[in-house]
Formats: sequence, C-alpha cells, structure tokens
Amino acid sequence: MTEERDKRARRSLASLFAEVPTLVVKLLKDELENVKRELTARLAKLGIGVGLFVVAALLAFFALAVLVAAAVLGLATVLPAWAAALIVAGALLLLAIILVLAGVASIKRGVPPLPEDAITSIKKDINVVKGLGQ
Repeated sequence: MTEERDKRARRSLASLFAEVPTLVVKLLKDELENVKRELTARLAKLGIGVGLFVVAALLAFFALAVLVAAAVLGLATVLPAWAAALIVAGALLLLAIILVLAGVASIKRGVPPLPEDAITSIKKDINVVKGLGQ
C-alpha cells in the first residue's frame, strides 16, 4: 500500500516537473503581452500629445498670419476691419494655448514610456520563482 503511494507521489512529482517548462513559457508569453499592451497605451498617449502640439503650432502660424494682416489693415486705413482681424487672431491664439496645455498634459501622462506595471509583475514572478514570495 505504501509502495503505491510512493509511486503516485513520484509520478505526480515527475508530472509537476514536466509541466514547469510549459508553465514558464506561458508565464513569459503573458508577461511579454502585458509589456506590449502597456507600451502601446503609453505611446498612444504620447502620440496624442504630439498631435495636439502640431495642431497648436499650425493654429499659432495662422494666428500670426492674421496678426500680420491686421497690422497691414490697421496701417492702411483706420477702419473696423483691422479690429475684426485682431479679434480672430486673439481667438486663434487662445485656442492654440488651450491645445498646448492639453498636449503637455497628455505627454506627461505618457512619459516615460516604460511598462511599469509589467516590470512590477515580472519582479514579483522572479521573487516567487526564487522562493522569496511577494
């Protein structure tokens, strides 16, 4: 009776050891997928911030063009046309400032593009394998 238990214990221990490589490979694949997912999310936020900066720069360029037109109209004649051009330029500059601030906030959320959650998870896995627990 004890011999049967020993054989079962040896078989289950052997099967556990046989499963270790499969489990390690699965763990590594899951961790790599986690890293990829986290990097994608952070780089998307970074890309949005850069895109907002580009739009803000474009609007600032148009605002400068409107300001130049306003200066020309203001010097050419003393009519309300230049005042309208100044109002449009001011609105464009205000919009550019809002987009710059939104871009800065988005970039701050995406930088540094390190997969911190995945790194923490991998460190925990290494500690568990070493037998250190959490």
